Amino acid sequence: MTSLKEICRGLPLYPLPENRGRRKGIPHAPVRTPNLTAQEKKLALRNALRYFPPEIQKKLALEFAEELRLYGHIYMYRFFPDIEMRAYPIGDYPCKTKSAAAIMLMIMNNLDPSVAQFPQELVTYGGNGQVFSNWAQFWLVMHYLSEMTEEQTLVMYSGHPLGVFPSHQYAPRLIITNGMVIPNYSTRDEYEKMFALGVTMYGQMTAGSYCYIGPQGIVHGTVLTVLNAGRRYLKVEDLSGKVFVTSGLGGMSGAQAKAAVIAGCVGIIAEVDEAALLKRHKQGWLMEISNNLDHCIALSLSLLPNPHLTSFSTGDARKNKIALSLGYHGNVVDLWERLVYELDTTGELLVDLGSDQTSCHNPFSGGYYPVQLGFEEAKQLLSTNPGKFRTLVQESLKRHVAAINRLADKGMFFWDYGNAFLLEAQRAGADVEKRGANKTEFRYPSYVQHIMGDIFSLGFGPFRWVCTSGDPQDLAATDSIAMSVLEDSIRQGVSTSVKQQYHDNIRWIREAGRHSLVVGSQARILYSDQRGRVSIAVAINRAISEGRIKAPVVLSRDHHDVSGTDSPYRETSNIYDGSAFCADMAVQNFVGDAFRGATWVALHNGGGVGWGEVINGGFGLVLDGSKEAEERAKMMLSWDVSNGVARRCWSGNDYAYETICQAMKENSTLKVTLPHKVVDENILEQAMKH
Repeated sequence: MTSLKEICRGLPLYPLPENRGRRKGIPHAPVRTPNLTAQEKKLALRNALRYFPPEIQKKLALEFAEELRLYGHIYMYRFFPDIEMRAYPIGDYPCKTKSAAAIMLMIMNNLDPSVAQFPQELVTYGGNGQVFSNWAQFWLVMHYLSEMTEEQTLVMYSGHPLGVFPSHQYAPRLIITNGMVIPNYSTRDEYEKMFALGVTMYGQMTAGSYCYIGPQGIVHGTVLTVLNAGRRYLKVEDLSGKVFVTSGLGGMSGAQAKAAVIAGCVGIIAEVDEAALLKRHKQGWLMEISNNLDHCIALSLSLLPNPHLTSFSTGDARKNKIALSLGYHGNVVDLWERLVYELDTTGELLVDLGSDQTSCHNPFSGGYYPVQLGFEEAKQLLSTNPGKFRTLVQESLKRHVAAINRLADKGMFFWDYGNAFLLEAQRAGADVEKRGANKTEFRYPSYVQHIMGDIFSLGFGPFRWVCTSGDPQDLAATDSIAMSVLEDSIRQGVSTSVKQQYHDNIRWIREAGRHSLVVGSQARILYSDQRGRVSIAVAINRAISEGRIKAPVVLSRDHHDVSGTDSPYRETSNIYDGSAFCADMAVQNFVGDAFRGATWVALHNGGGVGWGEVINGGFGLVLDGSKEAEERAKMMLSWDVSNGVARRCWSGNDYAYETICQAMKENSTLKVTLPHKVVDENILEQAMKH
């Protein structure tokens, strides 16, 4: 077993580690089909061999060529480290700076098998969200981080460590860019080639920025989405007895099962990959698994027999309003079509809310499996005949939508979860058009448009922190601190809309501890606004200084946030001034965070809805109890929220207008250009006539 000290020595070359190839018994990424020419295959090999001295290149070339032929990419399986991959306490890392040790902890958490979707292929979530492109990069990065000082910055080009460059103590220790491809060449086909060549990488959001915290990272947002869907669509505060049907139990979508239970409803979640189902069930995120559609329908009909749910006094989950998460091992299209059959034959609508979290940003490379084939058969077809696979996926999407449409016409409320489901369904020819709408709108709303968009405009988003001691007591202390800060803010006075969010947050923190949400690092996510983030950061930093928290705390957020992402089919889908396809906000956020105190920053092409569809960025900021850390947090976190609120205000959002005006009242050095509304629409018509 390799130690952390050995990991930090750099690539193990003399002697070379044993090549064990792909490990059995763990999930693996789908085979990629980059369709390289003979010359491009040579280039891919040449690029991979650049990491190694000439005397061992011949031996490695043979196995790298085999990996490229079998899997469509050179992962360098020989260098998969023989170590228990997890987030170790920060003091265990042999580093010269706490900042570098914190980054190493976050990297190893992203690759922890309990966290990562395909750990041996360095995929954290989303089917193709890479931490690195190959294992040589992992070894080099860990070595650089162990050696660097506070006067240096590590530069990452799409997984490749370009090197450690001189900087200064106030600069970020790490700068990451992923997938920064010239726009005209940012297509899926070009991406497959460039990834195979080892020259670019799809980092999703928090995979390539080293800030993923397991499915908890999306649970809070999913809980808020389901609760607010109930408020908006069903006009209820209490979702008990309501049925929510969706799909996906992978890295991000795995949050849906836990979120359904916390929200108090019955969640039926379809998943084709049994390994994903078993993983979530073992972790306690999924209460029951069934491959029987009759079983699922009986649940919705309140007829489920007691022996299947031994933990309940009765199996009538819906009738008795028992919160439940059921994983259906099968294709979600079969589930939707069975619900249509029940509607047609019995007249009963058995589902109240619906969505989808298949990895539709990557539909033709294993993100979506067609209903016409079983899982293993579909994987085989993907590797042998990707053209046929694509055709079946598009046919499946049309059936998928047709079933949803039938149920929605009878009163089921469906929303797009920002995974490009409706976008890909439209491209497949499915009936998702919203007549008279702009091109970012469909028959069903994005969850941002109807549910989360106003939350973003109020400045609330997925703030998070990681306790680097690895001690659950430290996490409990931060939970207590956050709850106290929110309660104090309510007492001091906030607007009605903000107060509701704060109450939801307090409920979340209480529920989070009870539901054992930690997978991997000791982390917490909390949808908070600018005032909340800054106040919580300051309070946590002071607790570190006073010894009430034993080790530094890493602050971060999902890129899916107020300012972090420009994505016209998701985060900025409720921007209606024509700028939804512009990416100034995300780029400015990356730059602004870098010089306002972030420990590391990242900027990505792709994430959420897919390659070429979004620009997004994130950060990590290490709180170590120092006065300097407090000042960095105040400055950087304020910008990190106000940037997006100001942009949303300029686009015409009333909540954002009120929020940024309040921010300017609280900080006299903040001056934002405010829009004037056109109060008389007739002047536009009159002007156009001339």
